[in-house]
Amino acid sequence: MTRNALPAGERLAIVDAHHHLWQLDGGHYPWLQEGYQPATFFLGDYQALRHDYLAAEYRRDTADVSVLATVHIEAERDRGEAIAETAWLHEPRWPRGMAASVVAYAPLGTANCAELLARQAGFARVRGIRCKPLTASAPGKSVAGRAGSMQDPAWLEDLARLPRHGLSWDLRVPFWHLQEAAQVAADLPELAIALNHAGLPLDRSEAGLAHWRRGMEALAACPNVMVKLSEFGLQGGRWDVAGNRRIVRETLAIFGHERAMFGSNLPVSSLSAAFGTVLRMVTEALPDPLARQRVLAGNAARFYRIAARHMSPAPAQDSTMC
Repeated sequence: MTRNALPAGERLAIVDAHHHLWQLDGGHYPWLQEGYQPATFFLGDYQALRHDYLAAEYRRDTADVSVLATVHIEAERDRGEAIAETAWLHEPRWPRGMAASVVAYAPLGTANCAELLARQAGFARVRGIRCKPLTASAPGKSVAGRAGSMQDPAWLEDLARLPRHGLSWDLRVPFWHLQEAAQVAADLPELAIALNHAGLPLDRSEAGLAHWRRGMEALAACPNVMVKLSEFGLQGGRWDVAGNRRIVRETLAIFGHERAMFGSNLPVSSLSAAFGTVLRMVTEALPDPLARQRVLAGNAARFYRIAARHMSPAPAQDSTMC
């Protein structure tokens, strides 16, 4: 696929609500280094990701749009280096707008979580935490009540600490855990939640989509939940054009454009499709200019509280800027 898959002559201004950066000689990323296990990765072989991905690479991949700001999501750096990852993202090396808000990691349900949460919250641009709960390997299987699951009292106790620090939670679970996540969201109404990757609808059969839809509707019933239109790739890097368009439209129908944000999930998404292909699919589902502005920029800027001084100015000729 070509990189430039946007409508001819159109240059959009976006706030990217979800991407990653890493430098392999500056930190330890087990999943990209000695822990490389393509057989267990949800998109299949990810050899193409095993190199540095920094501002230059991100700018190359998004060159066809005006990126006003980005939200960096923890990149599964060694869990003992969680603070180091956040400090790295706060170095003056980054261009304006890059990692304007940061979703960091903290080990929910562990003895030192409270201390690490306080330290992460002390960084100027940290706005949220992503700690993936323990999940089952497939629908019909259960990890309910196990340590690290969404029924683990210690894990939930730490999750409830996030609002006290002014932090949101980035929720990343496959579709068969969405209804459990909705119960957590209902029990913690003060916790702002961003559901990653449209709930990961990995089973595109009608039965699988019905299961996904029930979970999405349960989460949408919780006013504290937003959704990210991000990562639509399937096992083996498969890009299901018709199915992905359906997912985008149904997600928008369930949550509304007021509660949806575009995220590139770069560089992981590049295993399945070029950035422009993903963005064009989302914009095609947003013919209304106000809805487009909200999903592509405004909602993410508001949810992640991106200060204007941390945003890159949009070129004056951009008619679609926020």
